[in-house]
Amino acid sequence: MRRPHQAGQSVAGNVRTGTHGGEDLGNSPLPSVTVGLFEVLTTTRAIRRYRDEPVPPAALRAILFAATRAPSGSNRQPFRFLVLTDGPMARAAKKLIGESARRTWGTKREVDRYDSGSGVAENSPKARMARAMQAYVDDFERVPVLILPCLVRYRQPTPMEGASVYPACQNLLLATRALGFGGVFTGWNFAVDKELRDLLEIPDETFIAGTITLGKPAGKHGPVRRRPMSELVYEERWGVAPDWAVDPPGTEFTSAGPPRAAANDGTAKS
Repeated sequence: MRRPHQAGQSVAGNVRTGTHGGEDLGNSPLPSVTVGLFEVLTTTRAIRRYRDEPVPPAALRAILFAATRAPSGSNRQPFRFLVLTDGPMARAAKKLIGESARRTWGTKREVDRYDSGSGVAENSPKARMARAMQAYVDDFERVPVLILPCLVRYRQPTPMEGASVYPACQNLLLATRALGFGGVFTGWNFAVDKELRDLLEIPDETFIAGTITLGKPAGKHGPVRRRPMSELVYEERWGVAPDWAVDPPGTEFTSAGPPRAAANDGTAKS
């Protein structure tokens, strides 16, 4: 059995003032940002391509500070973040998850037929996604930062427990975008859960909730594309959009998502 850790217990002995590379982070304010809240919310894309350069400790500190300000059930704060950059454990974890990512994506690419239909057209959304995903998994071991968001369980798993870890992950990604970096959330870790626990000494009762990678984008941020509000927001009863569910001028859309029939009546259709 790995050592247990009770969520919410005192960890005052682990509090540090924070000095790194001559910079006294404990006496340094958070960096100022010039990107507005709504711009961050509407331009936080899934960034899978990174420059080959590290994320500075001051930026990591700000990003993880934002993550740890997230809400959680009864404010128990059961979320934990295991940050892996370039140490021996980081390299081993990246290798484990990279191998898992390549296997998982290879299966998904075949099952979802990414190389047929519209996927044969080089500039189709399907083909672009396939290229981006393939490049991401092929170079996974080179990601500048790998973060494992975790949930320290204090009771049996419940459908609501994700509400005490995933909002923190979104805080993390939004702060990453605000500081000019980029990231993406995946589930590549699940296929190598035991191996990661053994390597990183993660307690048995702790749920590894996902895989987040961060870095300086090799591309650029830009507006995210979603379905129109009128397809996603209802008023008074299911399937009826309110008059005010109107997208702002210039909004870009996508047709991705569940079939519209399923979205309207709550049943899956093939």
